[in-house]
Amino acid sequence: MSARKGPVLDPASVSPRIGAGYPEPLRSKVGAREKRVLGDPLGLKNFGVNLTRLPPGAMSALRHWHERQDEFVYIVSGTATLVTDSGKTKLGPGMCAGFPAGVADGHCLVNEGKEDVVYLEVGDRTPGEVAHYPDDDVAASAAQTFTYTRKDGSAL
Repeated sequence: MSARKGPVLDPASVSPRIGAGYPEPLRSKVGAREKRVLGDPLGLKNFGVNLTRLPPGAMSALRHWHERQDEFVYIVSGTATLVTDSGKTKLGPGMCAGFPAGVADGHCLVNEGKEDVVYLEVGDRTPGEVAHYPDDDVAASAAQTFTYTRKDGSAL
């Protein structure tokens, strides 16, 4: 990770995190997602900012929604498919989507194309977060990091 040099950061200087923190077999569903955490090295504490790259066939996360935290995405390049309870919507460069806390409409981005999708992801850091995954038998709660369980609370 890059050392902070004032309020400026070159995202290329931040080591990417490949994949996701889910336990297997859920982790492999996300594939080769590449996330560069930008907010932390800049000292941001109230919200997080990630620059994320989805190669063809990758997805942003398991389809999910948050009880307490808002989420926002802005497409920088490529065409992403937003998957929600309402179906699929194509998002191209310059388009954005917002997911208010507490709205039980699971969402994720999928790269169904042949070129990389790059997007900014912004979310707040409200404590006591719980995320729900309507398509998978999993829920997540966070103190500092997420703990994954089955929806009934049992261990995965």
